[in-house]
Amino acid sequence: QVQLVESGGGSVQPGGSLRVSCAASGIMFRIYTMGWYRQAPGKQRELVAAIGSSKTTNYADSVKGRFTISRDNAKSTVYLQMNSLKPEDTAVYSCNTRSGGVDYWGKGTLVTVSP
Repeated sequence: QVQLVESGGGSVQPGGSLRVSCAASGIMFRIYTMGWYRQAPGKQRELVAAIGSSKTTNYADSVKGRFTISRDNAKSTVYLQMNSLKPEDTAVYSCNTRSGGVDYWGKGTLVTVSP
């Protein structure tokens, strides 16, 4: 079955950097669009960034110029490099893909940005 496992979350000060990873299994990874979402306390989940099979990318306006999504098809892994982090970036970050009309989610990894 499809499994998505995130890692790399943690605590960082404002202005710092962090990279989160999502390892996928159970799918032909290279043909799927992968997305990173986040959900902050008391807020709805939102799309942060997505990367297609041809490595085209799109970003939420709030993270453009600070975050970079990338993928390594050989490792079936998608990354989110987060720079210039702000307290408002604090959230649980989850990766997502859709296969056969079904959305698959990882359990998420917590990113906390505070002084």
